Amino acid sequence: MDVIQISLVEGLRQILDFQTLLYIFGGVVFGFIVGALPGLSASTGIVLVLPLVYHIPAAEAIMIMLGIYGGTMFAGSIPAILIRTPGTPSAAATVLDGYPMAQRGEAGLALSTSAIASFVGSLLSAIALFLIAPQIARVALKFGPPEFFSLVVFGLTVIASVTGKDVIKGLISALLGLFLGTMGMDPISGYSRFTFGSYALEGGLPLLPVMIGLFAVSQVLRDIEEAGITYQVINKIGRIWPSREELKRILGASLFGSTLGILIGAIPGIGGSIATFLAYGQYRKFSKRGEEFGSGVLEGVAVPESANNATTGGALIPLLTLGIPGDIVTAVMLGILILFGVNPGPMLFREQPEVVNRLFASMFVIAFFILVLGLFGARFSPKILAIPKKILSPLVLLLCVVGAYADSSSAFGITVALVFGVIGYFMEKFDFPVAPLLISMILGPIAEGELGRSLLISRGDWSILFVRPISLCFLILAGLSLFFAFRKKD
Repeated sequence: MDVIQISLVEGLRQILDFQTLLYIFGGVVFGFIVGALPGLSASTGIVLVLPLVYHIPAAEAIMIMLGIYGGTMFAGSIPAILIRTPGTPSAAATVLDGYPMAQRGEAGLALSTSAIASFVGSLLSAIALFLIAPQIARVALKFGPPEFFSLVVFGLTVIASVTGKDVIKGLISALLGLFLGTMGMDPISGYSRFTFGSYALEGGLPLLPVMIGLFAVSQVLRDIEEAGITYQVINKIGRIWPSREELKRILGASLFGSTLGILIGAIPGIGGSIATFLAYGQYRKFSKRGEEFGSGVLEGVAVPESANNATTGGALIPLLTLGIPGDIVTAVMLGILILFGVNPGPMLFREQPEVVNRLFASMFVIAFFILVLGLFGARFSPKILAIPKKILSPLVLLLCVVGAYADSSSAFGITVALVFGVIGYFMEKFDFPVAPLLISMILGPIAEGELGRSLLISRGDWSILFVRPISLCFLILAGLSLFFAFRKKD
């Protein structure tokens, strides 16, 4: 009989103490700063702070990461509104109406609209996560090795085919990640592979330095390249609090955007950018004020921002229940969970319910912190944008080196981080998506292990992958995802 006992009340009881709330609030504040700085992303912020929280209990560290995730998703709207440059890719649609509002002296109202919409999106996505995830986990508990192997294959094909502008480049990135994931000990036979005589590679490439390199060091290299770029910041904030009528309009648009954001976020590989533009376009089509969109209307800020933040809970659904990340940030979260000894998937709900309880509860608390910071921190937002890159970039690089060294207390970690920083820089420069590489490195060994166990069960008969209905269904979906990706490309 499946035993999954998830209690939101128990989770709230565990996190509602001063120290835990301080951890979560600190994560949201750090995410607020990272998201407000153009170029830095949620994944970069999470990777940077990871070495600092590596030695605290796993549940608290994960809550800090979730706080950074939520804070960054909201704060990406700050530069979108004030300097017409989205702080994160998901905030791109916010520029369309947020910046015109700022130009006519309503930057404060645009920022408060973003905060309220982000709160609604975060809160509703937390509710969806709490209601939906345990049900999916109950079904997934019936999976065996063939089903998990086919599921991972499906997740890899989806991520590789929809991430980035070019399907071929996405697949190349995924294949590179699969190769890098084979370095070290074979999970079934125990033989060493592709270690090149290096003892440091016996356990495979260290995941933390790889993530630091791909997301943080590569960002420093891009910042150095763009060192001469300056921004014209709108400092006139104006009124912040919306009227009752404006609040009704904001809430109505936020409910629409949140619904789409949750649904799209739960589909692996789609991400917040698509959710925001889709929600913006659909609401514009049905709204009575649709013709005014693009000129600076509240709904034009509320819809994409609610969709943007709603994707956080949506993207966590496949991550926690199936071990398949919903977007690039949850791909980083997957690596972090594994580093902390928390293995996402249906067994997480059975074996570590206390972690799941805290995670669900923290999502609700994060939503309220976003609202408070967004409303009361609006007047200080322009000051964050005043931080020059010549100060920020060396600081980020220093954190990268310290974090990479702390992982193994050796120069090998620093070398790995710097090498993957260069790899990540050139991948971004030539439009090769980084997400498939990281996800393949993490999921590849899992798929290999499940395949090995499947063949042991069937005594080497590969048909076990095709005679079991759920396994066959995932393999068919994997083939269809590649087929439609290539068809769309043509």
